[in-house]
Amino acid sequence: MQKVSLGGSPLEVSRLAYGCWRIAAPGVDGARAVRAAVEAGFTLFDHADIYGGGVCEEVFGAVMKDSPELRAGIFIATKCGIRLPHLGGAGEPYRYDSRAEHIVASCEQSLRRMHVEKIDLYQIHRPDFLTHPDEVARAFDQLLQAGKVAEFGVSNFLPSQLDALQWACPMRLRVNQIEFSLLQRAPLSNGVLDQCLAEEITPLAWSPLGGGQLADGAGDLLRSQKEYEPQRVLPLLDEMSARHGVSRSGIALAWLLKHPAGVVPIIGTTNAARIADAVRAESIVLTREEWYTLLTAASPEPLA
Repeated sequence: MQKVSLGGSPLEVSRLAYGCWRIAAPGVDGARAVRAAVEAGFTLFDHADIYGGGVCEEVFGAVMKDSPELRAGIFIATKCGIRLPHLGGAGEPYRYDSRAEHIVASCEQSLRRMHVEKIDLYQIHRPDFLTHPDEVARAFDQLLQAGKVAEFGVSNFLPSQLDALQWACPMRLRVNQIEFSLLQRAPLSNGVLDQCLAEEITPLAWSPLGGGQLADGAGDLLRSQKEYEPQRVLPLLDEMSARHGVSRSGIALAWLLKHPAGVVPIIGTTNAARIADAVRAESIVLTREEWYTLLTAASPEPLA
């Protein structure tokens, strides 16, 4: 698979990333999925401390422990900053937590679960409205100086939120992980991709197939059919997939890869055949007309 630099950093990773949030799902052989991704050429593996309540990192960690030789060829990304209700005291809500002590403690727990000494990319999962950027920067610097993290980034941040944190951080923020697909096109207009282009920040795209609704066959639907309206674009995806000799998923991923910001889609399937099939997307170069045809079909409103 082709390689790209994460936000101008020394980290040269695969053009597509593998998302590990499903590898602890019931009935899933998570270790087999991870190994299938490695065999397919994926080198960037995306995690978060809340995925599976930490079990996803443990499943991945078991692979690292059993096959330590794999570590040299892969890059590990994980996130912190979301507190689930059941992880606190009675009555505590779902909330964001980017206090310095929580960031550091979460990082150390992720390191233990994954049986590694360093995380390649560490991100704040959601912007915390109650934490000053200086506090996040202090935690990041502590982890950097301790050799526990190589590079840092954010997830689901608007440009103004990323700017505020970057102003406080002594290190470059390399990525912004965002929801982006033909069914979720907000990054095209909310300034996120413009910022990524201007400041050499790599956009990592989560749910690049709209929760499976743009994939071949049934997928795990993250959103309702009414909210996403996949039926607007599916006929065109099928037409283009036949023309290019790839799957429907391949065209949907190629649409993301076409953007000049250097989008890195995060593939979440645990099916070995679909993991391998996703790699074919990087060989598809859509024309400008094909790209805009898909955008027009997916959008309820015409271009201005």
